[in-house]
Amino acid sequence: MNGASREALAAARESLDALIDNTSVDATTLADELASVTALLDREVSLRRVLTDPAQSGEAKAALAQRLLSGQVGGATVDLVSGMVRSRWSRSRDLVDSAEELANTADLTAAQRTGALDDVEDELFRFGRIVSSSTELRSALTDKAATATAKAELLRSLLGGKAHRTTERLVVRLVTQPRGRSLEAGLESLSKLAADRRNRMVAVVTSAVPLSDQQKQRLGAVLAKLYGREMHLNLDVDPAVLGGISVRVGDEVINGTVAERLDEATRRLAG
Repeated sequence: MNGASREALAAARESLDALIDNTSVDATTLADELASVTALLDREVSLRRVLTDPAQSGEAKAALAQRLLSGQVGGATVDLVSGMVRSRWSRSRDLVDSAEELANTADLTAAQRTGALDDVEDELFRFGRIVSSSTELRSALTDKAATATAKAELLRSLLGGKAHRTTERLVVRLVTQPRGRSLEAGLESLSKLAADRRNRMVAVVTSAVPLSDQQKQRLGAVLAKLYGREMHLNLDVDPAVLGGISVRVGDEVINGTVAERLDEATRRLAG
């Protein structure tokens, strides 16, 4: 997002934080209601265009949102969405993306309140690895001919009782409402959002053998100093790297594996 949408999303995040800082607000219910609003706006293109029309006053758009949502969702959700449509958005699609982010953030906050956020981060990462290693599972979860209900039932059979409830909710929502994204991109986005709840960045670390606790602590400290933020390490073991480690932070890759050095030597010899 850029320009007006970035500012509008920042304001919406602040409003959400203010809401869920109030312990009387059920973050899980708020997440469900925001997900319903996301689905509505994603489906009704004309509606989201009206709600982001710069020619209409913010109060007029907020009044429309209130009429549509009152009685369908709780007052907290109505107030939050009304505030969002008062803001100016660069693209109507940005409003939908932002509502979805707030829904996911509310779910992550529920996990954070119970001290389970670290577990959810790790489970999202591990599930992403399982999907990437199983063509059959990925096909089943992305099959356009399969119903959302069937996909949800499959996920619950896989994750129910084995993963935190928040992880299950986030993954089911992503798979049943992909909104044009790849499954891998959606899972990575959720992992980043989970890390942001603690103001941390995510580093995907691949090594030939599991790292010791001391190695993990040392690597985390080095990366935190390098990037200026606390770093959450998602650890993956791949014997194909031969030795050393590969670290990916966002789009940046720090590669110190033996395999990479061998590839580089081969490229030099070929050149």
